[in-house]
Amino acid sequence: MTWRDLAEHQIQKARAEGQLDDLKGQGKPLRPRPGGDIVSVGMGIMADAGVVPREIQLKKALEAKQAEVKAEADPAAKKAIMREMADLQMRLAIEQEARRKFYRTS
Repeated sequence: MTWRDLAEHQIQKARAEGQLDDLKGQGKPLRPRPGGDIVSVGMGIMADAGVVPREIQLKKALEAKQAEVKAEADPAAKKAIMREMADLQMRLAIEQEARRKFYRTS
């Protein structure tokens, strides 16, 4: 089964369960997105729905930890924050690799 078939199956299932009824903007064309590729469109739709992808959440968390480590004076606390940063970096790399593999196979 191809990715297209899987996606189509999920759309039909959602339609049958009524999950696609009364959506905001129903029947109207999608507004143009910068970039013009499918990823930009998908990210825009998610943003309109208030959904933040894990990759973006991890990037924001990593930025917050980077600010924390800069502000921290205690070496032991700084080391603990850096461990948390390493974990976030690893999880971010996993998410990015999963996204790249997904788009290579679709």
